[in-house]
Amino acid sequence: EMCIRDSYMAAVGLVYGRSMAGPDDERTLRRAGWRLMHRAAFASRGWVAIGVAASLLWVAAKIALPLMTRNAIDAGIEGDETDTLVRWIVAILGATVVAAASSAMRRYAAFALSLRAETDIRTRLFSHLQGLHFGYHDTAEIGDLMARANLDLRQIQNLLVFIPLFGANLVMVTGITVVLFALDAQLAVVALAALPFLSIAARRFSTRIHPVATALQGELSGVSQTVEESVAGVRVVKGFGAEEVQNAKLADGADRVYEQGMALARLRAAFIPLLELLPTIGLIAVLWFGGHRVIDGQLTVGELVAFNYYIVLMIFPLRMTSFIVAQFSRATVSAARVYEVLGTDPEIRETAHPRPLTDGPGTVRFDDVAFGYRDGPMVLDGLDLEIVGGESVAVVGGTGSGKSTISRLLPRYYDVGRGRITLDGIDVRQLALGDLRRAVGMVFEDTFLFTDTIGANIAFARPDATRREIERAARLAGAHEFVAELPEGYDSLLGEQGYSLSGGQRQRIAIARAIIADPRVLVLDDATSAVDPTKEQEIRAALDEVMAGRTTIIIAHRPATIALADRVVVLDGGRIVDTGSHDELLARSPRYREILARAEVEDAGVENGSLDGTVTEPGGGA
Repeated sequence: EMCIRDSYMAAVGLVYGRSMAGPDDERTLRRAGWRLMHRAAFASRGWVAIGVAASLLWVAAKIALPLMTRNAIDAGIEGDETDTLVRWIVAILGATVVAAASSAMRRYAAFALSLRAETDIRTRLFSHLQGLHFGYHDTAEIGDLMARANLDLRQIQNLLVFIPLFGANLVMVTGITVVLFALDAQLAVVALAALPFLSIAARRFSTRIHPVATALQGELSGVSQTVEESVAGVRVVKGFGAEEVQNAKLADGADRVYEQGMALARLRAAFIPLLELLPTIGLIAVLWFGGHRVIDGQLTVGELVAFNYYIVLMIFPLRMTSFIVAQFSRATVSAARVYEVLGTDPEIRETAHPRPLTDGPGTVRFDDVAFGYRDGPMVLDGLDLEIVGGESVAVVGGTGSGKSTISRLLPRYYDVGRGRITLDGIDVRQLALGDLRRAVGMVFEDTFLFTDTIGANIAFARPDATRREIERAARLAGAHEFVAELPEGYDSLLGEQGYSLSGGQRQRIAIARAIIADPRVLVLDDATSAVDPTKEQEIRAALDEVMAGRTTIIIAHRPATIALADRVVVLDGGRIVDTGSHDELLARSPRYREILARAEVEDAGVENGSLDGTVTEPGGGA
């Protein structure tokens, strides 16, 4: 069991998630990972210095103990001098106290160093992830990012905690070797004869374990992804009754992980005994040859005891040095994976000298805008649209027409490929990102709520908002009534993503969250899609009040929601093909009628659970 555990730990720094880099970049990333760890350690160089100093003091005390023991035996016991024996016993006790105290200080300094470095890197990584563009998060795997922010950082911490000990081990082995040769060069050669074989075995172990650990990396990545998807998509799994399918998928992956883990265990099981056997052979050799030299009068009993003592002292440093070398390899890989994220430059950058966003009505203009996602086709191609301050415009189009893309370009989640977007006459690329995104409030189709109270979720953009302001926003969003009926009201704690509420209730909380931010421009991206059509009238009345006098972009497909807008634009092929009021377009635009008819069919299918196989959530979507 311990062997399997050790093998798992030997590879844990390489697991969870495939590297985003190609083979040509791996060496560069490893060097960058080493630099990352070096900078983290250098930032806590004070603790490094304390740890190294304490380690050297510990080594000095440890190396002195066998020599003191030799003197106690030869001068005190063999010389039959009680006072001398007592003096050396007191000296041995003092050296032991010094070793214990320095060991405690070394450990404290090591943990202070490693935990501070881990905290700093984790904070830096989280901040960097928050600043990366939407395009990065579109393709990044959540499970892989979580592994880099947790398991990989823990591997770095596990290495840094051994920096003082690693230095102490090197000094210990070097010091013992020097002392042994000073005591008796011939016996020292006998005692250390096994070390070259240990070095060869360690090198072979390191070479053979790497491909097995790499294979385990891929298998654990697959299992991690299966677990993450099954938990995140538990409603889909249960909705299709696919629990056994996921169980079988996980079992298959777990079996492959077990096979690779056992392969690592076999390698570990073959190597670890050598760490016990070879130093013990050296100890036996010292007893045999040293014993004969004592009998022949060429060596004292105290010197033989000291030799044996030193051989025993070398066992732990040799074992730990081997472990640290392996940990160094794992930590370097982990640091490279962390650096791979930190080294990703955000595509959406704030200009060096942003223009201030002056007061204005919230006029938005899309001027000859063209945009496509990555290497895909153009979603918008020559879009021209002006929304004057205080006007509400509904953007309608078929699937893939680019209507949601409009809502993502305005707050610069992505940058236009051609043309420009202005807010009150200023190109959005010239504004500070914070100013821009505070001026543009978003309510997405997929509502995300945080594991916090309802009040905190509503006040997310303004944590200092008063309870009166929170309740006002909830009333405007039509949420106050159902929140007030909850046992703890606005202090009710929501579960993960707010699934303790119905889809419609979550959507109302999201609308209230946007309201309390008091944005200059409000974007409703299919914001009523999760609301039961029979209850939509309540939210429409709330939206009508919220939209009054505020520039609003409505991405919608339901006629009743579209009718809230002052003007409707029909999008097709990345361009506006028609515009007018809802009633005007119904009268003259076949394309508009076709879009609405298709939306009604899809709504009916979703409501009956017949189009996409989804099931309605508890609460009736109210």
